Amino acid sequence: MTMQPTLCLPHRRSRPMGRREFLRAGSLGLFGLSLPQLLKARTLAVAKESRSPSRSFGRAKACIILFMWGGPAHQDTWDMKPEAPAEYRGEFRPIPTSLPGYQICEHLPRLARNVHRLAVIRSMTHPDVNHTTGTSYLLTGRGVSNPGAPLNEDWPSYGAVLAHLGRGKGSLPPFVSMMPKVPDGAPRFVEESHGQGAGWLGPLYEPFRIDADASKPEYRVADFDLHADVPLERTLRRKALLRQIDGQIRTLERRLQAEAMDSHYERAFSLLSSPEVVRAFDLSQEDIRLRERYGMNIHGQAVLQARRLIEAGVPLVTVFWQNDGITNVSVYWDTHNRNFIDLKTRLCPVTDQAFTALLDDLEQRGLLDETLVIWTGEMGRTPRVGQSVVGGAGAGRDGRDHWPHCFTTVLAGGGVRSGVVHGSSDRYAAYPASNPVTPADLAATVYHCLGVDPHMQLIDRLGRPLALCEGSPITAILKG
Repeated sequence: MTMQPTLCLPHRRSRPMGRREFLRAGSLGLFGLSLPQLLKARTLAVAKESRSPSRSFGRAKACIILFMWGGPAHQDTWDMKPEAPAEYRGEFRPIPTSLPGYQICEHLPRLARNVHRLAVIRSMTHPDVNHTTGTSYLLTGRGVSNPGAPLNEDWPSYGAVLAHLGRGKGSLPPFVSMMPKVPDGAPRFVEESHGQGAGWLGPLYEPFRIDADASKPEYRVADFDLHADVPLERTLRRKALLRQIDGQIRTLERRLQAEAMDSHYERAFSLLSSPEVVRAFDLSQEDIRLRERYGMNIHGQAVLQARRLIEAGVPLVTVFWQNDGITNVSVYWDTHNRNFIDLKTRLCPVTDQAFTALLDDLEQRGLLDETLVIWTGEMGRTPRVGQSVVGGAGAGRDGRDHWPHCFTTVLAGGGVRSGVVHGSSDRYAAYPASNPVTPADLAATVYHCLGVDPHMQLIDRLGRPLALCEGSPITAILKG
C-alpha cells in the first residue's frame, strides 16, 4: 500500500534520558533501556488510602492498554452517524449490538456481540491535533506544555507511576510496553511520542520495552535466550565479576550508590534464572487454538502476550498497534488516505478479533473482573471525508485528517460497569453533544480503578509536590 507524501509532518526529534544499552549477555541489556536501570533500588511512594465507599476503587489489580496509534476514525467504528450526509457518514453500515439501541460498524461483528461487556465513551475530547504530543493526553492524562522538550520532561505515564509506587511482583518488570519496531526510512512518530514512559520520574521507571514480533516462530524477548545456551555456572561467574567491579566502585567512588546497585544487580540476574519470568514471555506454552483465536498476526499475539504478563503479575502492559508489514510506512490507524479500504481490510478485523479474544480469555480465567482493559487512540478523525484541518497533515478524497475534538475510548473489566454508552457526539461526530470527557477524567478513572488516589501528590525533580491528576473519575461508568 502506498501513501501520499502529505502524511504526517515530522516533529522535532526528542529522546528520553538514559536509554542507552550498557549491559549485554550475563548482565542483560533490554531494548534500549538497561534492566539494571529499570530494577534499580528505589524509594517507594505510597498512595494514601481512598475513603471512597465505591466498589470500583482498587478493583483492578492490573491494566492492559490497547493503544490504537494513529487515531481511529470514531464515526467509522464506535460512533456511526447513519443519518448524516454521505460525506460525513462514510461508506460503512451500522449493525446492531448486544446492547439494545446501540449500533457499531459492520466490520466489528465480534465486538458488536460483546458490547454488553464494555463501557463506551463517545465524548472524549482534547485540543491537540498532533500525534506525538496528543499521545500524552491519553497515556498520562496531561498534555505537553513544550512540544520540543525531551521525553524525559514528560508527565509520567500510568505504568511509570505504578512502578514508582512499588507495584509489581517478584522478578517481573512492573511496566511493559509492546512497542512496534519502526521500519527503516519510515517516520519515527511512535518512538517520538510523548507520555509513553517515565518522564521526569526518571529512568528507573521506564517500561520494559518489547519490539519483537510475537507472531514469529523465532520470537524471543531480550536475552532470555541465555537460558538455553549459557550455563548457570558461567552466569554466576559473570555475576561475581560484576560484584568485584562493584566493590572497586565502592572503594573508589560513592559507596552508597554502589551498595544500591548490589540489590539492583541481584534482581537483574534473577531474570536469567527465574522460571516464572521465562514462562511469562514464552508464547509457545499456549495452546495453538487459543493463539489462533487472538489472531496469528503481530497485534493479536502482542495482546496475548499482554494477557500472559498480567496473569504472571505485571501491573500494566501497553500494547501499541504494530505495523502489520503490509506497508513500509508506519501509518497504523492514521488514515489520511484509504480510510475505508484500510479499516475494512487491515484494521477493524484484526482489532475485532484480538480485543474479543482478550475479553473471552480474561473472563474464562476469572481475570476480567480484576483487569482493567482500555482501547483507545490519541484522537479521532475529521467529521467530513477529505477534510483537512490546520495543524493536521491533510486528507485525500478517501481519507480523514486528525481530529482530537471528539473521539471514542472503550473500557472493560476491573471496576468498570458493563453495557454502558457514556456521552454522545453531535450529528456529524464533530464535538461532544453531552457529557464531554477529558483525558484528565479518564486518567482519574484509571487510577481510581487501580486503587491509586488520583489526587495524591508526586514530588518532581525540583522537590515540588504536584497533584497526580487534574480530573475526576467518571462515576457514570464505574461500579457503585
